[in-house]
Amino acid sequence: MKLAVVGGGSTYTPELIDGFARLRDTLPIEELVLVDPAADRLELVGGLARRIFAKQGHPGRIVTTSDVDAGVADADAVLLQLRVGGQAARQQDETWPLECGCVGQETTGAGGLAKALRTVPVVLDIAERVRRTNPNAWIIDFTNPVGIVTRALLQAGHKAVGLCNVAIGFQRKFARLLDVAPGEVHLDHVGLNHLTWETGVRIGGPGGDDVLPKLLEQHGDAVAEDLHMPRELVDRLGVVPSYYLRYYYQHDAVVEELRTKPSRAAEVAAMERELLAMYGDPALDEKPELLAGRGGAFYSEAAVDLAASLLGNGGSPYQVVNTVNNGTLPFLPDDAVVEVQAAVDGSGAKPLAVPALDPLYSGLIANVTAYEDLALDAALRGGRDRVFKALLAHPLVGQYAYAERLTDSLLAHNREHLAWA
Repeated sequence: MKLAVVGGGSTYTPELIDGFARLRDTLPIEELVLVDPAADRLELVGGLARRIFAKQGHPGRIVTTSDVDAGVADADAVLLQLRVGGQAARQQDETWPLECGCVGQETTGAGGLAKALRTVPVVLDIAERVRRTNPNAWIIDFTNPVGIVTRALLQAGHKAVGLCNVAIGFQRKFARLLDVAPGEVHLDHVGLNHLTWETGVRIGGPGGDDVLPKLLEQHGDAVAEDLHMPRELVDRLGVVPSYYLRYYYQHDAVVEELRTKPSRAAEVAAMERELLAMYGDPALDEKPELLAGRGGAFYSEAAVDLAASLLGNGGSPYQVVNTVNNGTLPFLPDDAVVEVQAAVDGSGAKPLAVPALDPLYSGLIANVTAYEDLALDAALRGGRDRVFKALLAHPLVGQYAYAERLTDSLLAHNREHLAWA
């Protein structure tokens, strides 16, 4: 089995490598190719990756290359985890929207649109290269914004599934709170990428007892604290929203918070410099503890599980993924991409049935889906007016004056990444 990781020079890659090493019986990789244009980072990450495999006794071969075509050739699956523009672009995404009093965040709002515009054309180019070398390969997208990127891939006819670590993070946290094995926890997880709610927490599988009311009654304070939301709000909702819902439910408070502290991009950039220095130590043969602060917890476990299922090598029968709607949420277009529990096997991901949603959730989902339609159109065809319309449609912008100003700022900060600008 051959896997390729595009964006393999990321400082987060050792987390993925550690998961591949630990879970090699689930996903028996014979060759792992790390692909990245940043040769200096790739050499450091690749060296640590080989030492991790060696320490844990993994027999697989790790190859590094900056040649995408060579890297993905004959791969059974290709994982995408790239960041176009690096942390410097993320720093911009998290700052210029604040000048208009709007949330500055790399996947949500105006910053999320900027990332989509930079990313979609690059991902589609990589996917075409994969299709030319191996049309049967699965593409697993972890690149944000996952929903928009996955929709672009699916609409272009690629074999793609989107992956986010929010759901597996909830699964592991709830398992600890309930004192059960993580595999026993099944989430009724519904929405769009970074716009989801846990409407049920079941023990034993899709038909298991829903213990969400018990969870909130006994552990509501811990859940609310983890979400950075008031306990009263969580209780009134009666569900567990993702952390990203705070950008909607507490928008103005979050803007003030973001204005008074260093950006997450600045924190991550500093962490990356320290991590790269560590990776250069030939004695280091395990992922350092500092990596836990980098984000993306449990990504490796989720990625292994999904790849194993798609490649017919076992894996959990049900997983939370980003995949085509096809009537799962009847108020959305069939070609929308939703993030839900799905049955996953070698034929792909088939969403499980979702009960009718409260309008409090379905209304916001429909609104953001409309924004994603416009965002993808702007990413594929370019043009200032398309960018403006996407921003005007976004519920975190929604005002003419803001959309005008944010459009100008977005274009000014991203011209080097937008061929049409």
